[in-house]
Amino acid sequence: MPELPEVEVVRRGLEAHVLDRAVAGVEVLHPRPVRRHLAGPADFAARLTGRRFTAARRRGKYLWLPLDTGDALLAHLGMSGQMLVQPADAPDERHLRVRVRFVDSDAGGPELRFVDQRMFGGLSYAEGGATLPHEIAHIARDPLDTDFDEADVIARVRRRTSGIKRLLLDQGLVSGVGNIYADEALWRARLHGERRGDRLRRADVAEVLDAVRAVMTSALDQGGTSFDALYVNVNGESGYFDRSLHAYGQEGEPCARCGTPIRRVAFMNRSSYFCPTCQKPPRSRRPVSRVP
Repeated sequence: MPELPEVEVVRRGLEAHVLDRAVAGVEVLHPRPVRRHLAGPADFAARLTGRRFTAARRRGKYLWLPLDTGDALLAHLGMSGQMLVQPADAPDERHLRVRVRFVDSDAGGPELRFVDQRMFGGLSYAEGGATLPHEIAHIARDPLDTDFDEADVIARVRRRTSGIKRLLLDQGLVSGVGNIYADEALWRARLHGERRGDRLRRADVAEVLDAVRAVMTSALDQGGTSFDALYVNVNGESGYFDRSLHAYGQEGEPCARCGTPIRRVAFMNRSSYFCPTCQKPPRSRRPVSRVP
């Protein structure tokens, strides 16, 4: 699933190519991507027609395009969603689901296409959502957000008994972090993902958050992480941060710091990757035997 860097790369592409263009029409080619619009695909299309996108914003893994009405088009890429900016005469993609044509599309301007093979992602119309759609108001800010309250997040982490990786994946605590960047940040911070939040020092949590920022910034500079053709930017190009990964997906490869083979373990129906030397697993507390 695309994580914060991949979604931010798409947001920047949308900001560069679709703002201030009047929508001439919307074609919904499959109803599932707009399933959250209860009034149906025709109403979804009608609400966007004639409107202009005024900005491109992101909260965690969600994108939204504010409209000149004060409403917004909200998007989540799911597992395989793509927001592509294509010439109007470009051949349709095999899994094209929604097409947004602009007034200038036939005169050399682009059109916006939502392509989704697995259709776990989707688009929805968020009334009054230009500033922040209410559907995603519960999602926390991410560590790259200028309004991210690091002191508050550190305090909340240190009150939790869950492992630090599970806490990094909690979108109500820190948004935008998924499996890939959690593993990479923990590797950089030399912390095992099962270390409990309430047993970490403030400095430990701060170091992890610094590592999250560092790894995400590096990923942004390289266009995100692409393991297959499902994640691409608005021009259809893949990111190449996967070449810089130190932990995620590196099972059996030598740790770049100490040479110990990277280990993989099951985690929440997924996998965790870590260095067993640099990231010491927490010690299990033995029960205290009591003399009767």
